[in-house]
Amino acid sequence: MKEEFTTPPNHINFIAKKLFGPIGEIIDGSIAYVDLQGGGPTQKHTHEHNHLFIVTKGEAKILLDDKEVIIKKDEAFLVDGKIPHSVWNNTNEETVMIGISVK
Repeated sequence: MKEEFTTPPNHINFIAKKLFGPIGEIIDGSIAYVDLQGGGPTQKHTHEHNHLFIVTKGEAKILLDDKEVIIKKDEAFLVDGKIPHSVWNNTNEETVMIGISVK
């Protein structure tokens, strides 16, 4: 929703939305194009690092050990890597997301 965006001081025709604050050391980052009914891994997994997921198009469903979290376009969610998880497209179109691995 664009009402969540603001124009920073001294900017013109520019809107921004803060997605996250300090989160630790970035290990790496990638962009994913997730087709209909796509995602993974097929079995929830764990690891030592965390994932920061940012959806730029569509909608993602994060399956956690005991719940589901929906991330919509222009939203972010930090997954604790020690909690079993997987990520899936939650729309009838391609979902595009950025994944950042964080220590």
